[in-house]
Amino acid sequence: MGLSYLFIAHDLSMVKHISDRIGVMYLGHLVECGPSNDVYHRPLHPYTTALLSAIPIPDPDTAKAKRRIVLEGEIPSPINPPEGCPFCTRCQKATERCHVERPQMIQVGTRTVACHLYER
Repeated sequence: MGLSYLFIAHDLSMVKHISDRIGVMYLGHLVECGPSNDVYHRPLHPYTTALLSAIPIPDPDTAKAKRRIVLEGEIPSPINPPEGCPFCTRCQKATERCHVERPQMIQVGTRTVACHLYER
């Protein structure tokens, strides 16, 4: 039908069911973008992984076995963001480079990601 729409939400469980492609943003910056199944089943960016781990599961037995990633660290100010990666102050995989150099969006398979972990 040639129809496109932009749907913005915080409820990732709902976004999965209505979107062909998903873009994940952190502090106003796109950190991952790609086909919804790829993003949901094989997230690349550490923030995407943490977001997906927080989706509630309605089955109590399955929910008990699920490992949720609890983000720690300082939440950066959107007015005065970190010099490097916007997620570096909360990322468990951050290196020194992440604190000084903002990663660019790069192609990784079917999607793009802004993370130094995927640069060659």
